[in-house]
Amino acid sequence: QAMNFGTRIVTDDIVDIDMSKRPFKLTTLSGESFTSHSIIVATGARANYLGLPSEDRLKNLGVSACAVCDGALPRFRNHPVVVVGGGDSAMEEASFLTKFSSVVYIVHRRDSFRASKIMAERVLNNPKIQVKWNSTIDEVLGDEKTGVTGVRIRSTVDDKKTEDLEATGYFCAIGHTPNTDFLKGQLKTNAKGYVIWTTPQRTYTSVEGIFAAGDVADDYYRQAITAAGTGCSAALDAERWLAAQGIE
Repeated sequence: QAMNFGTRIVTDDIVDIDMSKRPFKLTTLSGESFTSHSIIVATGARANYLGLPSEDRLKNLGVSACAVCDGALPRFRNHPVVVVGGGDSAMEEASFLTKFSSVVYIVHRRDSFRASKIMAERVLNNPKIQVKWNSTIDEVLGDEKTGVTGVRIRSTVDDKKTEDLEATGYFCAIGHTPNTDFLKGQLKTNAKGYVIWTTPQRTYTSVEGIFAAGDVADDYYRQAITAAGTGCSAALDAERWLAAQGIE
C-alpha cells in the first residue's frame, strides 16, 4: 500500500537523529543522511533472553518470549512447558499457559517472587503450576529437528545440583528492552526507557513533529495488532501536524 502511493523505502538502520534543528537530520548506519520535517519512531522493543546458546538455537522451535502469541500452538497443548522469571509478566505468562499445557514449571532464581502479591498468590494457588525455587536455567534441551524437549536447571544454593525437566516449550518472561538507544535521550521516556506519549489518545512525543508508534511506546500490551493501530494513529497525527504547519 505504501509503495503504491510512492513511498520511498530505504533499508538501513538509523543510528542518530539531530532534533536540535528543523528539518530534523537522520544519519544511517551506512553513513547516509536524510532530513525530515516529521518523524515517526516505530523501532519496537526486544524481548530479553538469558543469552544461552541453546536459547538462540531453538528460537521458534519451542523457545518463545510471548505466551499470548504462541501458547495455543499444537506443540504446547497438553504438554509441560517452562516459564522463566519472577515478576508480574512471568505470572501472567504462566497463568495463561495453564489453559493449554498439562503443567507449567516456573523457574526462579530466588525463594520468593518479586511480582505483586495478588499475582503471586494466583500462581501459587494454581494446581497446574509448579515452582522451581532457587534455580536457574543451565541449558535448553532439544535439537533443530524435534525442537525443545526440556530444560536443565541448576540450583542457586548448591551449584552442583542439577535437574532435567521434560517440556516442549520454554518461555522467557524477564522483560523487554525498547529500542531507543539511538535517540540519545532526546525524547522523554519512562523509567523503563519507553517513549512517553505526552497527550492522551495521541501519539505525540516530547518533541513537536516527532511521533511514536508501536512497542517502543507501549510497555503494557506489546501486541502486533495494537502496534499496527498506533501506527495508523501516528501516520494521521503526522499528516495533520504537517498540514497545520503548511508543509505539503
